Parts: sequence; structure tokens; C-alpha cells
Amino acid sequence: MNVAGLARPDIVAMTPYCSARSEASADGILLNANESPWPLIEDPQARSDEVDSLNRYPEPQHAELRRRLADLYGLPINHVLLSRGSDDGIDLLVRVFCRAGVDTVLDTPPGFGMYRVAAQLQGAGITDVPRNAETLDLDRNGILQALQGQTPPRIVFLTSPANPTGDLVDPDFLTELLKTASGRALVVVDEAYAEFTAARSFAAMVPDYSHLVVLRTLSKAFASAGLRCGAVLAQPDVIGLLMRAIPPYPLATPVLSLALRLFDSDVRKRQRLLVRRIMRNKSALTKRLNGRPFVRRVWAGEANFILLRVDDAGALVQHCAGLGITIRGFPSAVMLDNCVRISVGSSEEMARLDAALEAFQPGNSTATAGNRNG
Repeated sequence: MNVAGLARPDIVAMTPYCSARSEASADGILLNANESPWPLIEDPQARSDEVDSLNRYPEPQHAELRRRLADLYGLPINHVLLSRGSDDGIDLLVRVFCRAGVDTVLDTPPGFGMYRVAAQLQGAGITDVPRNAETLDLDRNGILQALQGQTPPRIVFLTSPANPTGDLVDPDFLTELLKTASGRALVVVDEAYAEFTAARSFAAMVPDYSHLVVLRTLSKAFASAGLRCGAVLAQPDVIGLLMRAIPPYPLATPVLSLALRLFDSDVRKRQRLLVRRIMRNKSALTKRLNGRPFVRRVWAGEANFILLRVDDAGALVQHCAGLGITIRGFPSAVMLDNCVRISVGSSEEMARLDAALEAFQPGNSTATAGNRNG
């Protein structure tokens, strides 16, 4: 399938911007990018690659970081695009593949809110295929039917593990979806929480499907949310289209330097230990939540958080906030009435949360405060 046929014709036809650093290497005397010849910041405790070259633009798609991520995800380097977290990848995909006022993206609420926001910012429509109101499972038949209509969505967004439900996309369903979507839509699987599950990443399927895109990030399991560093995994034709719309220098020099340090052998050992500790704490938290009288249902899922339905979500959010503990409520989200999402923290944080839950008495409060979905 020629995936360019799914992209906006004006994006395909445009001449992309070519930055000074993409035209020529950073070797020799650099007089082509209107940069300062000297840096201003001097920090003897910083690594030289973090501050000594701040006066120069970074490599637009840093080859070494791309290689490290390609190895991590088991793909050739030309299947990897560096992005500012997964949000950047979502925005790029919608801008490149959706025509304003014409195309739609398929969303499966309740879910991660950025898919809808990216569509709205682009002026694209939204095809909703809601989850099952009771179980919060995906409506697989509804998704397939939406793709078989007269005007199928241009992008299908799925999340595995999903946020906030934590469930996984079934591999057999994804294979069927990709077959149905061929020539009709791009299928995007957001794997922001993939390291917290033993399930195989769908990145392994990318070389076989030109219309499959997988999003990954270093924010969650690599404990680097502040870096804003992620990757779009797709075949080179899709990567090339996204390169037409991506900013010339998406990742700053200190971000690139710190991201590379995440692949040091000692850091990788700590990263794997971190995931195991989080999952142990999650198991303990799940057991304690199941025993609470005000908890109506628990969706433990496969990520580093737990979704639960309680008697009074607003009161619980406010009660915990009063004790210095922030959890997430969904007062305006479809199907998530009286639901809260709890991220798994350290043992000390979980002990404080447990004490707060022990002291919670929903009948003593009429609070309805909460946070928005996302």
C-alpha cells in the first residue's frame, strides 16, 4: 500500500524546510547557521556535550540516539523518528494525515485526551467508538465497522496498555484491524506504558505493515518525563512524511545528552529494577484497594497506575488532597463517573496513601472536586 495516498496532498507536494545543520555537518568552521561562535554558560560540573556546544544547533535527528532507540525497540534506524515525547508524535501524525474539515480520527473513549485535542487543533473531526459502558472494553466490531463505511477515519488511535483502563490491544484484533484498514487508514498504537507489561510490543509488526505506527516514550518506565523525549516507529515512507512537518531541531542538546545516558549499562540496570519495584508496589496496592468498602470496582490493568470506581470520587480526590496526596479524578469524562486513577509511587508514598484511604469516610463529605481526563 502506498501510504502517501493517505497523507494530505499538500504535505506530499510541499518542499520541506531544510535547516543549516541538515544541509551540512557540524565539522570545521561553522559560518552557515547564524550561530554565536562562543557559548555563554560555563559549568565545570556539567558534561562537555551538555554546555560547550549550546551555541550550536543540535543534530536534527541525532544519529546515535536514534540508533540506541532502534536497538531498544528492535527496528532499523530508518524506522525511528525522534520526537518531543508521544504528544509530539500524535500532533505530527494528525497534521500530516488529516485535512481540516474533511478527515477524522477514530477515538475510543474513555481514553487519553491528546488524540482528540490534536484533531481539534488541526480542524479534523472525531469518530467516536465508545468502549463498553460496564466493562470499559474496546468495541472491536464498532471499530472495524467504522473503517468499512463510506468515509472511514484517516487515523485510528489505540493505546496499549490503555490510559486510564490499563488493558492491552489483542494481537489478533490488531492484525484484523490492519487488514481492514489497508488503503483506508493509518493505525497508530500508543505504547507509552509498554515496559510495564510482559506482552510483546507491536513494534515488531511495523516492518510488515506500511500503515502501522507505534509511539514510544522515555517518560514513564525510563523515569524521564522531564526530558520530553520519545519516538515514532514506522516504515521509512511514513517517517519521511513526518519529517516534512517536524520542527527543524525538535530535541535540545541537553535533552539529547541526558537521553543517551539512559542507555549506560548501570542506568539500564537501575531502570529494570525500577520497573520491578513499581510493579511490586502496584500488586500490594491492588490488594489493599480491593478490600476497601467504598471501592466498587478495580481495573488493575498492565501499566503503572490503577483505575477504580468508588462511592464518591470527588470526595476521595478532595480528601487525599487535604492530606497532601494528589490522585486523578474524571468528573467530566464519559463513562468514568466516580472513577479515580492512582499512579503507583514509592513504598513510602503508598504507605501514606494507605493511611489516607483508611481514614476516608465518603458519607462525611459532599465534595465533588476532581481533575480532568488526560
